[in-house]
Amino acid sequence: MEYVGKLFMILLSTLLVNNFVLSRFLGICPFLGVSKKVSTALGMGAAVTFVMALASLITYIVQYAILETLGLEYLQTIAFILVIAALVQFVEMVIQKTSPTLYQALGVYLPLITTNCAVLGVAIINIQEKYDLLQTLINGTGAALGFTLALVLMAGIRERLELSDIPEPLKGFPITLITAGLMSVAFLGFQGLIK
Repeated sequence: MEYVGKLFMILLSTLLVNNFVLSRFLGICPFLGVSKKVSTALGMGAAVTFVMALASLITYIVQYAILETLGLEYLQTIAFILVIAALVQFVEMVIQKTSPTLYQALGVYLPLITTNCAVLGVAIINIQEKYDLLQTLINGTGAALGFTLALVLMAGIRERLELSDIPEPLKGFPITLITAGLMSVAFLGFQGLIK
């Protein structure tokens, strides 16, 4: 029962307390670039969730079955980036075949998942925290769902801002940055949730 509680705490922590976008400030590029429409944000969130969860699982196996066994731990970053790049290529091909509209909407941000520091960050954090395989999967999935939550919230706010009367100097990217800052401050309220 204690193990299940720890898994729940990992999930809750990555969703709210240590949200990769709003607390750790990882993955800001797609967060700001793809958050103009909720539908696009959901598509990007689903793609990132798939890549992050699978990357967490595969990088765990690569780390412990290959790198540590062969004494090649110093190749961790390169190996992890290769795993992530392969997964992103797979996701890109699937989205292009199944949903050309979403593929067009995501544009350049879809291949940028490869260089999304949140994906690499979660893989490295999993190893640093010495999570077991299930904890790694929960942490990766939770981080991705937290990323999706932040992305969808931001997209909803930005859609409403399009209809609002905003002073001319703040229109566009300036109000987006202010909104992101306020969202980050709001997520600070979750800091005391987990000790």
